[in-house]
Amino acid sequence: MSKLRLHKSLWIRRAFISLGFVALLLGLLGVFLPILPTAPFILLAAFCFGRGSARFHQWLLEHHLAGPLIKDWYEHQSLRPRVKNWAYLLIVFSFSISVMLVQAMWLKLSLAGLGLFFLIVLWRIPVRRENKPPHQL
Repeated sequence: MSKLRLHKSLWIRRAFISLGFVALLLGLLGVFLPILPTAPFILLAAFCFGRGSARFHQWLLEHHLAGPLIKDWYEHQSLRPRVKNWAYLLIVFSFSISVMLVQAMWLKLSLAGLGLFFLIVLWRIPVRRENKPPHQL
C-alpha cells in the first residue's frame, strides 16, 4: 500500500523532505483559506516524504486526519462519490464567497477561472463505486 521509495542521494532526500513540509504547510493553510486546496497538498507531502524520509512518511500515514485520505488514494486512486460531491460543493461555495468579497473585476475573473479550473480537475478524478449488498426484501 505504501509508496515508499527513498532516493539514494542524501541531498535529494533532504530536498524532498523540505518540499514535503512546504506542501504540508500549504495543505494546512488550505483548511482555512478558500483558494488553497487541502487534499492535493497533503498527497504531495506524502509523495515527497515517501521519497525523502521513511519516518515522516509513516508519521503522515498514521495521522488521524491525513492518514485515511492518503491510504484511500494509494489503494484506489479514486474518490468516493460522497467525497467528490462535498468537494464540488466546497469549491463552488468558497470561490463564490471569494468572488463576492473582492472589488477588482480582474481579480473576480481570475478567481472564477481558478475555481473553474479546480472543478475541471476534480471532474477528471475517477469515482469509486462502493459495493453495497443487495437490498433484502
